[in-house]
Amino acid sequence: MWIRSYSKVYQNVTASQIWKLWTDINKWPLWNADLEYCKLDQSFKVGSVFTLKPKGAPAVQISLIEIEHEKMFTDCTKFLGAKMYGKHEMHLEGNALKLTTTITVTGIMKRLWIKLVAQKIVDKFALQMDTLVQLALIRKG
Repeated sequence: MWIRSYSKVYQNVTASQIWKLWTDINKWPLWNADLEYCKLDQSFKVGSVFTLKPKGAPAVQISLIEIEHEKMFTDCTKFLGAKMYGKHEMHLEGNALKLTTTITVTGIMKRLWIKLVAQKIVDKFALQMDTLVQLALIRKG
């Protein structure tokens, strides 16, 4: 099992602001510049499947496997011989909001998928999280 995590604490942003952006999967490219498009035709609920198309890579199908309203969600991407889980969490730390993103890769071919996909995602955690929060603050009013 391979696990990488990134956390940062933000002031002046609320869980509901972040949750609104997280659950609007079709608009993820607004805060994740590495995405060409995302498409969710269902509601944001456990069992829903969405398509995510990274720039310069094939589209993948991702399942929502765990959701706690305005707290966290986990998604799962199945690759040949491996699975990649993305866990997105938030909780209050005093008057601030702590965001954490964790990527876990399992399976016999995990090394290949870490090299091809997961490490590239991890390398952009900080930028994507900051951009997400900036967008939430712009859309505040």
